[in-house]
Amino acid sequence: MKDGIHPNYNPVIFVDASNGDEIITKAALSSKDTRDIDGVKHFIINIDVTSASHPFWTGKQMRLDTAGRIERFEKKFQTNVTTGKKKTRKATVRKAED
Repeated sequence: MKDGIHPNYNPVIFVDASNGDEIITKAALSSKDTRDIDGVKHFIINIDVTSASHPFWTGKQMRLDTAGRIERFEKKFQTNVTTGKKKTRKATVRKAED
């Protein structure tokens, strides 16, 4: 590797702010807060959401009511989603008067 162009790779602890879970890994991040684990200094990085607290990964995600979305789309763009054909309007032809 070329010297001086890569960030320092540090041992870190990611702490989930919502439930206190900790993930010990390595990253290019650092902080003022540190903790020693088995004689190794780890930087503590506080984060809002991890896979332990995110609703998608915990199975607590709320589903949105999607009733009427297809009908609104069809109305807006005048298409039929099931057939894929565009609804056409009869165009009025104007003749240029001389």
